[in-house]
Amino acid sequence: MLNEKLLQELLQKLPVLRQEIKKVIVGQETVLDEVLVTMLAGGHCLLEGVPGLAKTLLVRTLAQALDLPFRRIQFTPDLMPTDIIGTEVLEEDHSTGKRFFKFNKGPLFANLILADEINRTPPKTQSALLEAMQEFEVTYAGQTYPLDKPFFILATQNPIEQSGTYPLPEAQLDRFLLYIRIGYPGEQEETAILAGTTGSRKTNVQPVLNASDIIQLQQLVRDVAIDPELIGYVSRLVRATRPMTTHVNEVKEWVRWGAGPRAGQALILTAKAFALLNGRFAVTMEDIKVMALPVLRHRVLMNFKAEAEGILPDDVTNMLLQKISRTATVLS
Repeated sequence: MLNEKLLQELLQKLPVLRQEIKKVIVGQETVLDEVLVTMLAGGHCLLEGVPGLAKTLLVRTLAQALDLPFRRIQFTPDLMPTDIIGTEVLEEDHSTGKRFFKFNKGPLFANLILADEINRTPPKTQSALLEAMQEFEVTYAGQTYPLDKPFFILATQNPIEQSGTYPLPEAQLDRFLLYIRIGYPGEQEETAILAGTTGSRKTNVQPVLNASDIIQLQQLVRDVAIDPELIGYVSRLVRATRPMTTHVNEVKEWVRWGAGPRAGQALILTAKAFALLNGRFAVTMEDIKVMALPVLRHRVLMNFKAEAEGILPDDVTNMLLQKISRTATVLS
């Protein structure tokens, strides 16, 4: 555990980091908080929004504010798994004349990865990220190569309904800690964006955190206190999303597949990270409610009836947050 002085110095860097990013990103306060929570919790996030909403710009700005090796991977329909993780090449030892295979690391070997338009590439290539996202390592030709920490992937995607996109497999979706939706800016924000991006003024973003800082903050997140009562609430909330076991009739009617235990882990970790981001060392009920939507929206799969009626996972989550008591069992 850090001493009090180092702890305060570290925590004081978080609002500075937010301000550096806001030099470039106008508005999107919730989105920014959710991206920072992802970093603090040591996970990965998926950002979805129509083209032109600064998804890529947000990630690139975050990379500038972090003193970390950064790589951008542009996902395209012809991208192959070896284009991401790397490949072996045949080389020759000039002193002995012997030939041997050497593994050339791909762009995945960096601390911060921007997987741009991840749903533009087929599932075969998308799945190349699975081991890296879960195990923080890459296996090629029977050899395992560890990834440097901190390691996190910030992926962007356009809405599935748009042409030329491939849906992400459920197993990969579940490995994203948060599913963040980016909406259109408000009128004043859009006016500020137009004014700030059509002139000659350049904005310099200064690095605030390094790898050691981030690793220490991620350890601090796990030390944030949470009442056992709130852990029980998270368990009931997640279990209530499962149509086979829930007592909530709307879930039985609309949900095809509910969230697994990883969702509960993600909700507790992100609630802890959100509390720390706001200078607190204990989780509140409000922290859990704030993080429930981005944690569950990609882990609750709706059935055809719900899709026909326009019912979204966020609607189910909001309904469950109202129905489930902090101490009692699920209401029917």
